[in-house]
Amino acid sequence: MDDHDAEILRLLAGNARMPVATLAKRLGLARSTVQARLERLEVTGVIAGYTLRLGEAARARRIRATVLLQVEPRATPQVLARLKALPEVEEAATTTGRVDLILELAAPSTEALDAALDRIGGIPGVTDTESLIRLSAKIDRGL
Repeated sequence: MDDHDAEILRLLAGNARMPVATLAKRLGLARSTVQARLERLEVTGVIAGYTLRLGEAARARRIRATVLLQVEPRATPQVLARLKALPEVEEAATTTGRVDLILELAAPSTEALDAALDRIGGIPGVTDTESLIRLSAKIDRGL
């Protein structure tokens, strides 16, 4: 990956729908060159896909939380399998430190979030949870 690839990623992070012709013009490269670079970035997994990023008006309608989970030894695969079935779980990541998993949740109401947290706490193998409710985003680079 070189500086042109990094600039393509930066521009697409700001607007994933930016046409290839516009990218090419901003980079001072031929359209075919930019198209080839995009295809290479996709094939190599640098670009995993293009997605919709909700604005603050849409995000404000959902209650967001980070949940820290402690899991019994060797129970992580089973816990993750159960978490995948919960639509409120947007992301789950393993981590080092005092917790085993970090979850990102979103729900349409505090009641729905509370119910999701109860379901998570009841998953066999989950030994402890800590929930952090998001109040407002102060920095959002959209990465």
